Amino acid sequence: MAALLLPSPDGGTRPYALRPATSWAKPSAPLTSRRAYAAAHVIPLTTADNTPAAPASLDWDNTLAYRHELWSYGLGVADAMDTAQRGMGLDWAATQELIRRSAKEAAAVAGSSQPATADMSVRDLLACGAGTDQLDLGSLPSGAAGLAAVIEAYREQIAVVSGAGAKVILMASRALARVASGPEDYLHVYSTLLQEVSEPVILHWLGTMFDPVLAGYWGSDDVEQATETFLSLIREHADKVDGVKVSLLDAAHEVALRAALPAGVRLYTGDDFNYPELIDGDGTHHSDALLGIFAAIYPAASAALQKYDAGNPAEARAILDSTRELGKHIFSAPTFYYKTGIAFLSWLNGKQPGFQMVGGLHSGRSVLHLARTFELADQAGLLLDPSLAEFRMAGFLRVNGVGA
Repeated sequence: MAALLLPSPDGGTRPYALRPATSWAKPSAPLTSRRAYAAAHVIPLTTADNTPAAPASLDWDNTLAYRHELWSYGLGVADAMDTAQRGMGLDWAATQELIRRSAKEAAAVAGSSQPATADMSVRDLLACGAGTDQLDLGSLPSGAAGLAAVIEAYREQIAVVSGAGAKVILMASRALARVASGPEDYLHVYSTLLQEVSEPVILHWLGTMFDPVLAGYWGSDDVEQATETFLSLIREHADKVDGVKVSLLDAAHEVALRAALPAGVRLYTGDDFNYPELIDGDGTHHSDALLGIFAAIYPAASAALQKYDAGNPAEARAILDSTRELGKHIFSAPTFYYKTGIAFLSWLNGKQPGFQMVGGLHSGRSVLHLARTFELADQAGLLLDPSLAEFRMAGFLRVNGVGA
């Protein structure tokens, strides 16, 4: 292949030649050594009004095809999460339809003979976020009335997810962060909901690097104090907690929390920087995964989990390590724009017709940043069709004035 001219930080350009394609094998049986969900993004209609505050208009064929792609590699799908732009363009109306459509597809996969997902339930294949983003924060009452409104909003969304047959992920709530006055308010809201759910749920703790509005979640800016509140909730309702998804990008904190969880409660890492060592484990405990980066590195993630299943942890760890620099780059500050990198790779790999995102979020990263994303993905063997990726990257660079 001819070398592309990629932009350099100094304002110039440099030649870059792509590597040959890497062959990633799909699993011949369900993955068992780790439970893993890839948090999937959504693909808008290219011709829709994909600008800030415009209603989300999704390309359903390609959005659902992406979920089938993840399932074909043996991964579960975490849907309607922050990766799908909850709170950043995906409104509640579109979210409900996304949950129902994804659940219908998951049910079809669960009933198929596909080797990678044989005998897996819909709940194994699909977990969906239930939050409170249908509330208008500006008109939210304070005190007990505000807490009651948060509980009702959660109930509405839990009913949609559980009614579709998916596993519920109780997402962190901007509304609760606004009205809660301390740890007791968080415990009241979550305890109420956990007593009501019929199946175990995943609790989601999202750090401020992903959403600054969530500062002081669990009632304290002190992480250790917040963790004690979090653990007290889990210990009291362990039978209703499938696991916890922690996205604080603090590996030491995750390791300590993982060891402190009640038996049977999983730690689904949400650490898109340190996932290789957290999934690998410390010899006593390991983390399962619910990761946005898995939506970008899913062939490699699946290959690593297949190696764990085969009893080859060193090879598994090496595969995960080979993707680390790409993950760190995609999730670099401002971290909440990581979704742009995931969509960009989806486009480069031919999974969507245009580099467009709901709410105009495709403008969230610079040309320089995306060029580096392209380079790191190539080095990790994650440009699945290098010729197509080169063609699309060349066009992207040309229309953005690089080398012109």
